[in-house]
Amino acid sequence: MFLSIRAAWACTCIVKRTLSSFPVIKSQLDINSSRFHDNVARTRGVALEIQTAIESARAGGGTRALERHVKANKKLFVRDRLKLLLDPNAPFLELSQLAGHEMPYGDVKGAGLITGIGQIEGRMCFINANDATVKAGSMFPVSVKKQLRGQEIALQNQLPVVNLVDSGGAFLPLQAEIFPDSEHGGKTFANLATLSSKGIPVVTIVCGSCTAGAAYIPTMSQEAIIVKSIGSLYLGGPPLVKASTGEEVSSEDLGGADVHCSISGCTDHYATNEEEALAITRNIVATFGEDKSPFSHADSDPPCYSADELLGLAHYPGSSSKYPALEVIARIVDGSKFQEFKPKYGPELITGYAKLYGQVVGVIANNGEMAPDAASKGSQFVQICNSRGIPLIFLCDVVDRCYSCNEDTISSDVHKSGLAIKAQAQMIHTVSLAQVPRITIVVGDSFGPTSFAMCSRSLSPNFLFLWPNARIGAVRPEEVQSSSEDDGLCKLNQQCSSLHATSRVWDDGIILPQQTRQVLHLSLTAAQYPYRPMGNTGMTRTRAVMRM
Repeated sequence: MFLSIRAAWACTCIVKRTLSSFPVIKSQLDINSSRFHDNVARTRGVALEIQTAIESARAGGGTRALERHVKANKKLFVRDRLKLLLDPNAPFLELSQLAGHEMPYGDVKGAGLITGIGQIEGRMCFINANDATVKAGSMFPVSVKKQLRGQEIALQNQLPVVNLVDSGGAFLPLQAEIFPDSEHGGKTFANLATLSSKGIPVVTIVCGSCTAGAAYIPTMSQEAIIVKSIGSLYLGGPPLVKASTGEEVSSEDLGGADVHCSISGCTDHYATNEEEALAITRNIVATFGEDKSPFSHADSDPPCYSADELLGLAHYPGSSSKYPALEVIARIVDGSKFQEFKPKYGPELITGYAKLYGQVVGVIANNGEMAPDAASKGSQFVQICNSRGIPLIFLCDVVDRCYSCNEDTISSDVHKSGLAIKAQAQMIHTVSLAQVPRITIVVGDSFGPTSFAMCSRSLSPNFLFLWPNARIGAVRPEEVQSSSEDDGLCKLNQQCSSLHATSRVWDDGIILPQQTRQVLHLSLTAAQYPYRPMGNTGMTRTRAVMRM
């Protein structure tokens, strides 16, 4: 599976109950057609390529790096740390697994860190964990971007944060892309302050090197744990001390567990090994207060149609016309039941109500070009859902179109063009200001300014995922007037691919079509059950008094 949604889904008993009287979508899909089978085969081919890349990323920095990691004080691998930290058999929604894939400055597996949402002592938390087997845990530009995106998710969904720090700090040859700007590494610390001001707990384990700017992560956390002989915390390590003062000092004496737990006060809990540190962290999370069971399944009926059929509904360039959006919705929502809103008006956009594991949601799905009436309908529906507190799910498959032209001639239908621009702008405005959870799945194309109306990344949805066939860009490659041999067109095709997008953290990960229902459920749960702090005092550590 592309995301680490464990077998809990398969073994959870779902008690069925009668849903509301929403109409059942009557599928017209011919699963025996050659068109359907061609789509299935193509989706599986693309998925295999992506799955291979994910398995490579999960393997970390390679055999030699793994061996070095173990030899260094017998440290645990990052995924073994997560197994001890998270509740057994609870699902873990891992995000941006392919961040850093084949970047211009090299292949940085997983961007050198694991981020995701999991359950600790029954509480939903956001996890940020360095993988020191990848480039020694160094932070590359894409690493910073992935870390900042994780903090954004924690802030937006009010999720407590657990950091597992094991990093050598910034990759200095690329410091100009990591250090100076407003959305570079320093934003990490501003986000930590904001989390604190909102009363959202942050707990950090120093389970390896915590050097330079990374040293501020545990010291700006509510509570910090450090592991004896393994954890080290300082702005400059022993080599820098020797170079500047000539003094030779060990890592443990300069910034080890005894120093920071007994003298500086930078850390709060002393652990003799990693297992103890992770147990302490679980105990700390248990003090966060009551929380609803985040991953429990509400009583619900599964869709009437197989989720595997979504493989054949993925749309590809050059194929025949797209399948109706209702066919996709029918394979995601409870009982395939859907109460459509304004079905005869602006049919290029499907809007309506459904349930997902018992939760009422508003669904907005592209069913053609975003005509003026469709955009106007979408804007109205978003306002209705926002006023009723109904979360929104966007199924994006949109192609931008200039309404002042057609395939053969350029017309002067400025009136129609103006209507489209005005209606789409209104929808963008409405979606931007909606306060309910918004989750976007790009199931096909997401091209041009019109895609903003479908809650693209610019509008800050709570989560945004891609199907393997998804494409993102300013313009469709097919619309570029160029020969197929042209290098520019080949580059454009590559830059529009889902793999290119996810490697740069333009989304939260690529998912298989048949995973859509479960991923939406996990995402909605994260957005619907945020941590509720008792107070809003924020906190900083008191100034350390150095012993003489």
